[in-house]
Amino acid sequence: MNSEHTQNQRRSILTIVLSALVLLLAPISHGSEAVLADKTIQHMIAHVARSDVVFVRNSQKYSGKEAAEHMQKKYAHFKDKIRTPEDFIELCASRSLLSGKPYLVINEKGEAIGSKEWLTAELERYKRESELRSIR
Repeated sequence: MNSEHTQNQRRSILTIVLSALVLLLAPISHGSEAVLADKTIQHMIAHVARSDVVFVRNSQKYSGKEAAEHMQKKYAHFKDKIRTPEDFIELCASRSLLSGKPYLVINEKGEAIGSKEWLTAELERYKRESELRSIR
């Protein structure tokens, strides 16, 4: 019976140690996820800034650089609510908070595309490229 009691104590101690490790490592994991999300979001803002497309916000046309500056300001404003690049697209790069109108991108062919779709496509491309780089 003493052996059984000792085994139960060991299991309890092991459970406590593992639980403590999970709690200690969770912020590190979340921190690295936040850093990765920020890096990806900064890539998307830079992609907007260097693009040759025209951005339309509330019926006004803007260059990529102007659109990127606006998105950067919205990102700073909503940073505490943004956990993922998808959150960034939704909160900062898809529609006007004032009017509710979607942001548009006019591409090289003169076609209007929702900025949400345009940036989501770039996000998917960036993720694929990042995965390929990590494999090498």
